[in-house]
Amino acid sequence: MSEPMLNVESISIVFGGLKAVSNFDLKIYEGELVGLIGPNGAGKTTVFNMLSGIYTPTEGKIRFMEPDGITKNIEGQAPHILAKSGIARTFQNIRLFKELSVLDNVRIAMHNRIAYTPFGSVFRTKSYYQEEERIKSKALELLGLFNIDSKSMELAQNLPYGEQRKLEIVRALAGNPRLLLLDEPAAGMNTQETKNLMELISFIRKRFSVTILLIEHDMNLVMGICERLVVLDYGKIIAEGLPEEIKRNPSVIKAYLGEEATIDA
Repeated sequence: MSEPMLNVESISIVFGGLKAVSNFDLKIYEGELVGLIGPNGAGKTTVFNMLSGIYTPTEGKIRFMEPDGITKNIEGQAPHILAKSGIARTFQNIRLFKELSVLDNVRIAMHNRIAYTPFGSVFRTKSYYQEEERIKSKALELLGLFNIDSKSMELAQNLPYGEQRKLEIVRALAGNPRLLLLDEPAAGMNTQETKNLMELISFIRKRFSVTILLIEHDMNLVMGICERLVVLDYGKIIAEGLPEEIKRNPSVIKAYLGEEATIDA
């Protein structure tokens, strides 16, 4: 088997004496779509915050394989450094630049890959205008793939909720990531919107050849699109395996329901 793109080795984090995540291990291989699930307060978003540079693990290692095949330790690196390395994320609570246009939200995400120099930016050289036009064109192309290019000049805050979710995903993709972390992308969505989101995530994976790790409470979505699931409870992994295995795992059922039953999905 090839080396994993992401190799998380026994990471833990302590807040004020409380161990929020304990000895978390995870291997994700290129092209996979993996789900991280668990009850509220299990530590899922804390794991994402460590993977995306918002928190630094108290213990353990996070290794990420670069496009050239070299694996590097990335724990403690700043979010913008990780974004440049190819790790992007969305948030459970939408974090758009709400008073900027839809187009500018996407253009901002491309700042790590601009080709002009600070000199060109200050003096507005030919290369500056060419690069800005390229970025605008790329941003509109991305928005077009998600059918929101017609709203490119609207303020992000004026978009319907479902389209704000979609815009946040577009912005994450604008950085050309190899690993995309989706934090509860179906939060606040109705049944039809969730169904559309499932199709969207499958499209993203195929169209952009991106590896995906997602947190989600909607079991229909998780069971419908994820190839493998990791289950957290009280900051510890209690199960890992195929969706059908997880669905019938007694420890998982107990964590979610407190009794022996079947998780409907």
